[in-house]
Amino acid sequence: MATPDHHARIEAERADVDRRIASLTARFTAILEGSEFTTDDDEHDPEGSTIAFERAQVATLLDDARREVDELDAATRRLENGTYGLCAKCGKPISEARLDALPAARTCIDCSG
Repeated sequence: MATPDHHARIEAERADVDRRIASLTARFTAILEGSEFTTDDDEHDPEGSTIAFERAQVATLLDDARREVDELDAATRRLENGTYGLCAKCGKPISEARLDALPAARTCIDCSG
């Protein structure tokens, strides 16, 4: 069921996620560097809670992006072993529209919920 288009789609998604990770990493580094000049007392520093929130938000986005890379790597392995595009729950084909929207999808739309 896998086609060259599937491989290209996964690679394109992976490139997008890699760019997002690079951008978020730079943003996280900038937050850390910027916070070097502030107090460590988030409770009493008016900027502290904002910086802490922003740091936590970017860290969460980075974690999400890294999980997405893991899912794309798993999709590549499924491509290689011939199971890409087959639902992990029911075994039926996953629609092309779903694979277009979510190249790392493991389940068909019926089994996703």
